[in-house]
Amino acid sequence: MQLEIRHLAKKFDKKEVLRDISFTFEEGKIYGLLGRNGAGKTTLFNCLNRDILLDGGEFYLEIAGKREELGAEDIGYVLSTPTVPEFLTGREFLKFFLEINEGSIPDPKPADAYFDFIGIEAEDRDRLMKDYSHGMKNKMQMLVNMIAQPKLLLLDEPLTSLDVVVAEEMKQLLRADKKGRITIFSTHIMDLALDLCDEIVLLSRGELEKVDKENMDSQEFKEKILEALREEQGAQAPGERQGAQAPGERQGAQAQEEEADGSHI
Repeated sequence: MQLEIRHLAKKFDKKEVLRDISFTFEEGKIYGLLGRNGAGKTTLFNCLNRDILLDGGEFYLEIAGKREELGAEDIGYVLSTPTVPEFLTGREFLKFFLEINEGSIPDPKPADAYFDFIGIEAEDRDRLMKDYSHGMKNKMQMLVNMIAQPKLLLLDEPLTSLDVVVAEEMKQLLRADKKGRITIFSTHIMDLALDLCDEIVLLSRGELEKVDKENMDSQEFKEKILEALREEQGAQAPGERQGAQAPGERQGAQAQEEEADGSHI
């Protein structure tokens, strides 16, 4: 399975954020989408998630040589600041998710098996999520996306604000669960991309460029990457959205409003 992006373009007013992007992402790999803040990483994700309209180009899945449309049920989308229903306990939220997706979840398991998998302790499972830490909320958002087993998992800087222990737990889960899907992990932190990802893709000046990871051990090559990232500083598009989505969710009205005023990056 592959995700094919062909000539994708997006601009806000007169600013070109994504310029004629063409790229192939392959199943079973974690791709590090590396770019400074404001480079357009979230814009690319929002295009793939169909939260905003493209100005040009297309994208689709290629499975066993056949072209297939990327549907809502094929996408999991986790953003940097998790949004959970804080009036529910962790168990109630998980039970609700399992019930509304009954019949579409491969190999469903008891709720406690999922909590064990994601590392939510027994004493926390029946607490209101308003009392959860940022890391615990992030785990719950990651969990529902992993349960749904989407073909494409988009991770928009989900580890940036987590403590070291939780971030390492999340990295281990992503490595263990990458088989059978395409995972794209956006970050502006080069060392994090090198540590977690199988492939590095640089988003600079609105274009995607694959980076040979072996060369990243060279200080000269790192300086070249850093210089490319610095060039974005004077050319950032306005604002980035935060929040999180489980597979199949949309934020259409908000996306349309943000697209209209150009506040989406």
